Amino acid sequence: MARKTVFLALANLLIPVAMMVFATGFFPYKPFMPGLATYEELGWRDTMGWKDVPAAPFDKVVFMVVDALRSDFVFGDQSGMRFVQSLIRDGTALPFTAHATSPTITMPRVKAITTGSIPSFLDVILNFAESDTSSTLATQDTWLAQLKAKQGGKLVMYGDDTWLKLFPDFFARADGTSSFFVSDFTEVDDNVTRHVPEELLNSDWNAMILHYLGLDHIGHKAGPRSPNMIPKQIEMDNMVRTIYDAIDNEDHHENTLFVLCGDHGMNDGGNHGGSAPGETSPALVFMSPKLKKITEFMDRKSPVDPKGEFEYYRKIEQNDIAPTLAGLMGFPVPRNNLGVFVEEFLHFWDDGADRIQLLLRNARQVKKIVEATHPGLSFSDEVQEMDCEKSLTDGETLACKWQRVVQIMSSVATIHPKMRFLHEAQETMSSTASNYDVSRLVLGTSLGFVSFILAFLALPPLTPITSTGIFYTATLILYSILMFASSYVEEEHNFWYWATSAWYFYLFIRASRKEWQSTFLFHPAIMLLFLHRIIRRWNQTGQKYAGAPDIVHSGIFSGSNSVVLWTLVGATYMDVTLRLSRHVARSIATFDDSTKAPADDDDATDANRFLATLAVLPLGATAFVFKLAFTALDAPELTAGINIGLLQWIVGVSLVDMARMVFGGLVLSGVWIAFADWKRARGRRGRKGRGDLAVALFDLLTVLLITQTKAHNIPLFLIFRTQFFFLSLLSLSPAALTLTTLLTTQTAFFALSNTNALSSLSLSTAYNGLSTYSPLPVATLLFLCNWAGPIYWTLAPLLLLGAHGTSPRNVAVGELDARDWIREEREHVLGLARKETQAEARRKGWTAWREHVARLTVGQAAAGTAVMGACAVMRAHLFVWSVFSPKFLYAGAWAVGWHLGVGGMGGAVVWGAGML
Repeated sequence: MARKTVFLALANLLIPVAMMVFATGFFPYKPFMPGLATYEELGWRDTMGWKDVPAAPFDKVVFMVVDALRSDFVFGDQSGMRFVQSLIRDGTALPFTAHATSPTITMPRVKAITTGSIPSFLDVILNFAESDTSSTLATQDTWLAQLKAKQGGKLVMYGDDTWLKLFPDFFARADGTSSFFVSDFTEVDDNVTRHVPEELLNSDWNAMILHYLGLDHIGHKAGPRSPNMIPKQIEMDNMVRTIYDAIDNEDHHENTLFVLCGDHGMNDGGNHGGSAPGETSPALVFMSPKLKKITEFMDRKSPVDPKGEFEYYRKIEQNDIAPTLAGLMGFPVPRNNLGVFVEEFLHFWDDGADRIQLLLRNARQVKKIVEATHPGLSFSDEVQEMDCEKSLTDGETLACKWQRVVQIMSSVATIHPKMRFLHEAQETMSSTASNYDVSRLVLGTSLGFVSFILAFLALPPLTPITSTGIFYTATLILYSILMFASSYVEEEHNFWYWATSAWYFYLFIRASRKEWQSTFLFHPAIMLLFLHRIIRRWNQTGQKYAGAPDIVHSGIFSGSNSVVLWTLVGATYMDVTLRLSRHVARSIATFDDSTKAPADDDDATDANRFLATLAVLPLGATAFVFKLAFTALDAPELTAGINIGLLQWIVGVSLVDMARMVFGGLVLSGVWIAFADWKRARGRRGRKGRGDLAVALFDLLTVLLITQTKAHNIPLFLIFRTQFFFLSLLSLSPAALTLTTLLTTQTAFFALSNTNALSSLSLSTAYNGLSTYSPLPVATLLFLCNWAGPIYWTLAPLLLLGAHGTSPRNVAVGELDARDWIREEREHVLGLARKETQAEARRKGWTAWREHVARLTVGQAAAGTAVMGACAVMRAHLFVWSVFSPKFLYAGAWAVGWHLGVGGMGGAVVWGAGML
């Protein structure tokens, strides 16, 4: 027994170690060329008759980033940015849709914009580390570094403090704001705007960076169709007007270029991080009165209809910004750039030789990166004979295209070969796999497999072979195989939905052979199937059918029908509040008469129950009002049917204070109930124990999980509670309960509208009770928000497992609360019914817990190993960064946050409370 415990401990220790080792090989930083680029002597100078570096039309830049500025927010007919559209029509603005590659997160996108390179996917993690300094660009070549290095170079920055982390000590004046406090729509932007008028009067800077966050925060909280979205766009448009008017009227801004862009877009849920068209299509606009010179024969229509999904005007790569600014402002292209000078701006130079030189310098710089990536190939500036007709590798193809540039430059200079080489090099190098450390990939996957073997050795005896064991094994094998297919990873929810349905149907077949023949329609397993069907249709998730009809978006909960939603939400809160009142009633009974032995369950009088209800009702009511006020501000369409006067009163309260009241009430209730349970346990003195601390902790946690859940998903917890009741009627074995835990946790995760895409992570409730950004509380609340369903179903089966005995008894079908039966069965497992000693009973209880954890660990180790193996094998796959990499990050969250955090530590707390 001790040996199995050691195996289990080692298996759980190895799971995060394996993930970490694999991550260091899968997400390494890409190498970069250090130092600043300088203008170098070009070949063919005499042949081409070139003069010096082409004169730059601009010497200053205002670079304004509006976080999550999706292309239609500027160019669409519903846009609030009418002034920008008027500049496009006047020819003083040149618009593009900038393609932002995955991951569409602020930090990697800022890296792409400033360096012109393709950032590491690891920046997804570093993006959330507020104190991170390892991701700095202080030693890399960027257009900011080039401008700062110019004589008299001075930079100023206001807005997202991501710029301060990336560029430490770069700015002469700066004021950063945290990008993570998404509850703030106004102050975070006002803090930027207040500096702008004064800076526009200054002439001592050559670059002013502005990064506005409010529009992104609105998206995270309420989506792109929020009523706050258009007013925020108008606010940003007014800021553009202020800056442009200064450029147009102030002499010291005569040569100032104004760039407006988004770092990424957003999806229909208001989130980002993935590769959906809305997320990868931010707007990009260059503005200056000087642009009239080059826009005379260009399309000036605005607003316009998109050519494709969110594709307005010409689509360019986001990293094209870096070389374009280099040419327009007269500094060398940054060393690590993979971008291409935007062709439309070539018309600023009347001399064709200047245009050729700009593109050639861009091509020579990109060629150096290609040479470093393919050191065995020749990229000589001399004409060479090459066989370019055979089947070629990516590197050989680029060598042939460069040789074509050399041949043409040796005779006559034209633009097109250089553009072809640049675009081909950009496409090839952007899609080149990262410099994976294959040895670490193998080691991490091997450690994952070792953890699986150790967990397997910690399992209880596998004989006799049972149908539950076969189902469990088949589920893990099939899941592991499906992880190697990108389409199945994107639609993983379907696997768990069907597996859970099959399990419930099997439970019906197994039980119907013995009983329930006369109540077929109301058989517990049939009811589970029925409820599972509702859960499946609650939110349409995944990628392929993300916009398909579902219950939430059917209109049943919006507009005047919102009363239906809030009736269900109220019923959910009322159910858990009444259950909490029973715990409090028993705790009150414990202190009724100190001369008596502590109270048992049935000792709570009507007066105690009444007092308990009065004590708990404010907690439930506050939580309900908080959720109503929260939703009225973030998703008013879900409260349209509520009385206007009531909503106006509710919206006036402080959401931060109300959330803190709820959290504080939960803590105080937990302390009170735990103390009463401890006092009751001390006074048993051999009497029949009735402790219900485990159930009380679970009910308190349920209130917390509901508070962290979006309003339209709260009724799912009422369905979960009903499912729990029907499961309690099926007398499941410990192995069956573990399998049920595995299936229901995954099902609940996807049912709450989550996917394997980073963009489905919801930040909307990650700041409940917080007035500032703090990493640990935000991370905790973020996990509770997105894993609320799995947390519920990780702990709920423990109550049934703790109640499991050799001959479990059923509860009357008409009684919704199975608590009495659970307590009786817990007493049974403690050995009180068989006259066993407390020590023996506790030993058996912890053995049951260890075996349950061993089965879960086998499942987690198998899943994690399969994901790591799939990422290693598919590392050259087209969708490695958009599908497999996010899946690996989710697998890490499941392994550490869910399995070790909730299933391990959290489960141990609940189980230990039940053993008191």
